[in-house]
Amino acid sequence: MSSNETHTPKELSWLAFNDRVLQEAADTRNPIIERVRFLGIFSNNQDEFFKVRVAEVRREAKREERRGRTGEASRLLARIQDKIVQLSDKFDRIYADVLKQLAAKKIFFIIEAELSPKQSQWLDRHFREHILQHLVPIWLTEEIDLDRLLDDDVSYLIVQLKKGKARRYAVIDIPERVPRFLNIPPDRGHARNYFMVMDEVIRHCLGQIFSPFVDYDSVAAWSMKFSRDAEYELDDDIEMSFVEKLSLGMKQRLTAEPVRLSYDKTMPSEMVGLLCERLGIEGLDSVIPGGRYRNFRDFIGFENPGGKWLESRPLPELRCEAFDAHRNVFEALDAGDILLFYPYHRFNYFTEFVRQASFDPLVSHIKINIYRVADQSRVIESLIDAARNGKEVTVNIELRARFDEEHNLAMTEKLSDANIKVTLGIPGLKVHSKLCVVTRRLKAGDKRYAVLGTGNFNESTARVYTDFSLFTAEQEIGAEADSVFRFIEASYRQPQLHHLWLSPINTRTRLRERIRREIEHVKAGGKGMIKAKLNNLVDGELIDLLYTASRAGVKIELIVRSMCGLKPGIPGLSENIRVTSIVDRFLEHTRLLVFANNGEPEVFISSADWMERNLDQRVEVTCPIYDDGIKKQLMDILDIQLADNQKARIIDAGLKNDYVKRGNRRKLRSQLSVYDYLETGVMPLKKRR
Repeated sequence: MSSNETHTPKELSWLAFNDRVLQEAADTRNPIIERVRFLGIFSNNQDEFFKVRVAEVRREAKREERRGRTGEASRLLARIQDKIVQLSDKFDRIYADVLKQLAAKKIFFIIEAELSPKQSQWLDRHFREHILQHLVPIWLTEEIDLDRLLDDDVSYLIVQLKKGKARRYAVIDIPERVPRFLNIPPDRGHARNYFMVMDEVIRHCLGQIFSPFVDYDSVAAWSMKFSRDAEYELDDDIEMSFVEKLSLGMKQRLTAEPVRLSYDKTMPSEMVGLLCERLGIEGLDSVIPGGRYRNFRDFIGFENPGGKWLESRPLPELRCEAFDAHRNVFEALDAGDILLFYPYHRFNYFTEFVRQASFDPLVSHIKINIYRVADQSRVIESLIDAARNGKEVTVNIELRARFDEEHNLAMTEKLSDANIKVTLGIPGLKVHSKLCVVTRRLKAGDKRYAVLGTGNFNESTARVYTDFSLFTAEQEIGAEADSVFRFIEASYRQPQLHHLWLSPINTRTRLRERIRREIEHVKAGGKGMIKAKLNNLVDGELIDLLYTASRAGVKIELIVRSMCGLKPGIPGLSENIRVTSIVDRFLEHTRLLVFANNGEPEVFISSADWMERNLDQRVEVTCPIYDDGIKKQLMDILDIQLADNQKARIIDAGLKNDYVKRGNRRKLRSQLSVYDYLETGVMPLKKRR
């Protein structure tokens, strides 16, 4: 078989993932406000997809074009665009249905033509007093360079003013300083909620903007936005610091080539042509017509105006008895390893770990990797407090965390001003590991306490991302975790690792060894089993090795949230591989590996997905689980997720996203069942069929 027959392109697989997000918006089992928010998540995902994935394929297609031939990238780009059109049509249908369901709950999104006279008068007054001051139209003259004027992924209105046969055009950006949704007072009854998106508000009040200055017969506006290529190149000038290079690289995004124009499909064709011409939109770019509103990602933050039943009931954060039973976090870890599973458990246990370390007289050093943190991060404040208390604090900040570069640059300056040692990783390698090591000076000698996880030390995302965090006082693990920081500072000194796997040093090798060992167990007459949960599986070598394991008889069960290049269920190739994907109220973000090892299972948590970049081009850490109780708990959690028959979809070669059939089993929605399991310790299933 050719690679085209055995490997799904990662871009098409990612679009299938976003289709699963759209399925959640369509799922009537979800409360209506959650469905609205899934529309926003889908739209936000799609924006990033264009700026990153489509842009990458587009660059390769342009290289093919310059070589005078249409190649694989050009064909892939055409397939991507076809799928995007299908998803856009599906989105519009689901959005229309969501609006009907909202109306049934007396929540109405109205447009200009649906305002009553009383509402219209109120809106005119509100606009004049609260919104008009934030709007400054830009006239589209020959002197205006529209490509440089417009910001990436900001929603705009393109305004056309007619006077006789003459036409004038202007651009109005939808300002961030005003609410995305305006609550309009009802003109009758008191149980109704009327909302207008800000685009519609401005449309209604165009006369207030233009009539004091321009004479016209008619005025109309259509929404649009466009996306630029998010990639940038770092200058190779050896006299420039890395921070200077990154700052210049980020500025490239401001004028990078556009990769998508999204516009109201009722926009006049001559206006579409004008936009394409002035923005430099070419044949390889995606020009996508759609509905009146172009910035659906705003719906992520849509607040529930009605009863509690209109959104998912909150799950109270679980407390951890292993921490609570001791005076401080270090005594708790001296008693044994502790595993937390966010967002089910409180993230406060980690922030408390850092806070206590910041003033504990016995603590001498704190080291931590920062990839993304919350805007108002208690972790960062505790690190600054630690430095004030005379602790030696080392923070490695990954400045190239995509779309967080500016925030991380500001944090670098803030920490440096606090006399904290800030390292900026390794040239050519992103530091994506999730590590924190605290060293205490005891009478018997230094003792390390380490936290190793699958997700960022971020209070905000810990409320919606599922992630494991292992707290341990196991000294060999702590020593190896500490050596990772030394490797980051001086990568020519590779650490000696007997427990941890470290990308790019040995993770790929260790994975090969484990998969091949399962094959050997089967060949020797035993059983081979691999279970794994990942965000992405697109590494060609590992996919082929899993195919080899499947052909040998190894049973493989995978949960892959997003991109999956592996095609399960192909006779003679992957019939022993089952892959599902769970999309639900929390973003599945854990990486968990289980190798049966002929009855002596090995369990690992990891910061790394099975992608070439994570295995070979990033600093990632995979940690073994030695505590028998935690190992069992992780295997139980994985089995619960593998048994999901409510929010799990089957990943197959056709990317159909069929839901896992329930059959005669009772309903099992894994995110809720995992919560119950962590709260009670009782497994919701005995054995998967």
